[in-house]
Amino acid sequence: MDQWQPLLPLWGDDALDPVADLAPDRAETVGDGWEPREAPPSWADAVGVFDLETTGIDVLTDRIVTAHVGLLGPDGTVQRARSWIADPGVEIPEGATAVHGITTEHARAHGRPAADVVAEIVAELRDLFAGGVPVVAYNAPYDFSLLKYEALRHGISAIETPAPVIDPLVLDKAHDRYRRGKRTLEVVAAHYEVALVGAHDAAADAIAAGRVAQALARRFALTGPAWELHTQQVAWARAQAESLTEYFVRIGRIDAETPLDGRWPIR
Repeated sequence: MDQWQPLLPLWGDDALDPVADLAPDRAETVGDGWEPREAPPSWADAVGVFDLETTGIDVLTDRIVTAHVGLLGPDGTVQRARSWIADPGVEIPEGATAVHGITTEHARAHGRPAADVVAEIVAELRDLFAGGVPVVAYNAPYDFSLLKYEALRHGISAIETPAPVIDPLVLDKAHDRYRRGKRTLEVVAAHYEVALVGAHDAAADAIAAGRVAQALARRFALTGPAWELHTQQVAWARAQAESLTEYFVRIGRIDAETPLDGRWPIR
């Protein structure tokens, strides 16, 4: 079953408590949709969030199991949220189940048809982009690429050029390049003092990634327009892939003829 929480005012005198009176079973659009009531002073004051949990890591062939699209207000509170569980139509490997906890049997019993889920995810993201709301996705090329190929698989018009997108993984690497340690969402969230409870749950990961993006905006004064930041990330992601390729070639992990793909936000 998909879960729904209504859009609440993000700012102004009539802003509401974002955790009060939530209606998780509602499926209709509330109010004016995703568009904020008035232009926010900073992109970080209203961010969409997006995350997928899947059957594997191949964006061309693997399938969506669970998903979340939401909207966060200026202080990271949830303004709107929708979650899905899909029947992917294929067996969910044990390795994937070990990560997100969803078995094939559970997905078949409780998941909705994959085509319906994919169409609804695409529609929600289109609404965010149409409203000028940047969408945060951690390691964005994975989620947006897999969604694209799922849409094509089911005959749904894919989001070919999602924008503006904010990718905390790219931003963190660009602004704190030499920090030691892993760059998983769990580790990066802890570094920026963002709580992540229930990692590898699509909703938990999406919301944490959004709050990390907002923390990065504060830490590094990323106050420019979201579209400008989107364009910068295209270049940063390419440079990061080139740098990592050089390192992997040096240690013998990959061949120089097979460089890492640095396209962003879709590969």
